[in-house]
Amino acid sequence: MIVEFVFDTVCPWCYVGKRRFQRALAARTSARVDIRWRPFLLNPDVPLEGIDRQVYLDRKFGGPARVQRIHGAVAAAGRVEGIEFAFDRITRAPNTLHSHRMIRFATGLGREAETVEALFHAYFCQGRDIGAIDDLVAVGEGLGLPARDLKAYLLSDADIAAVMNDNARAHRLGVNGVPCMILEGMYALAGAQEPDILLRLIDIAREGEAEAALS
Repeated sequence: MIVEFVFDTVCPWCYVGKRRFQRALAARTSARVDIRWRPFLLNPDVPLEGIDRQVYLDRKFGGPARVQRIHGAVAAAGRVEGIEFAFDRITRAPNTLHSHRMIRFATGLGREAETVEALFHAYFCQGRDIGAIDDLVAVGEGLGLPARDLKAYLLSDADIAAVMNDNARAHRLGVNGVPCMILEGMYALAGAQEPDILLRLIDIAREGEAEAALS
């Protein structure tokens, strides 16, 4: 079963949704799932060097009171999934193009899932600037990725067009918010859904696969 997990690396609900999806898969060990990590650029207009996080939050949410409510809800959901969000450590709102390119680099080494997790952790739990190439290389080094090759790749134009094309494709498919999971190109579910809901969708997709095989 092919599952496209459409997400952005600065979306806290995507981090929660990833962990919930992992819990769902752990309850369906018989399901053979091939996860494809698809980029969605929530803030494509943010410059490549990023902007001050507080300025970004004020523009997006209109003030600290609303931001505090949102962060509180996300933090509570995260704790259930073993995520300790540290929003107070984040000082930059990054452009996520390079982080998605890093995931594509890691895909060529069979390390994409670990890289997605490491990027989420670096940003949301450590407050690292995942828009900065040096920070991304440091995260990659922590995973054992070849640092020199990764830095050369990120300093080049490699896969910029591929990430932008995947982002455009997501919009063409009607994705207007993340996380969004697309199973077998037919069944889609948006939002950081609870594992029981994800399990129902997995079972529906598997039944569809079985019916297609029989026909």
